[in-house]
Amino acid sequence: MLDAFHVVKLGTAVLDEVRRRVQQDTLGRRGLKNDPLYRIRRTLMTGLEHLTNQQKARLDKFLPAGDPNGEVHLAWQVYQRLRAIYHATSAQAGRRLAEQLLKVLHTCPIPEIARLGRTLRQWREQILAYFTTGGVNNGGTEAINEVIEKTRRLAHGLRNFTNYRLRILLAADGIRPYRRTPTHAYSAGAPFMANDAQAVLVK
Repeated sequence: MLDAFHVVKLGTAVLDEVRRRVQQDTLGRRGLKNDPLYRIRRTLMTGLEHLTNQQKARLDKFLPAGDPNGEVHLAWQVYQRLRAIYHATSAQAGRRLAEQLLKVLHTCPIPEIARLGRTLRQWREQILAYFTTGGVNNGGTEAINEVIEKTRRLAHGLRNFTNYRLRILLAADGIRPYRRTPTHAYSAGAPFMANDAQAVLVK
């Protein structure tokens, strides 16, 4: 299964890649702090549901100024649509949005988006599995693997497997007070934005 974080991360990377290419094509150089697209590079990465009125005004002002052919705008719409998949009100609605995207992205004339579409189609079953497993992901496994890898690096090599195993168990068993104290506050639920994203795409 491919979880929401990794799918949206692919969309983020494509959006930034398109922005950088368009800057290079239109300016003949990398973006600088006063260039339109460079000024909104972080705003472009903000979820539609989190945009303030001021940020929306900045997008309305600087996006057309730096994106004459609308390529960045389309990449931004794709990114927002990917986010909308995982903010839908139900698994059925999210799956429906995902299937719509999987059908069309690979046909996009913008090469970066078409490549993203081909990548997502290759992972179609894993992406859609998210909606049949209740959003279960392999985050826990990745976290444990990270603890194991850090333990291995800190040990500078362990020849004795028994000692290596004991060291990993000690690092991952949660007996230390700081591991028992939550450090992040999580919201009870994700905001709904599927309709907003659809409205943006049909403009």
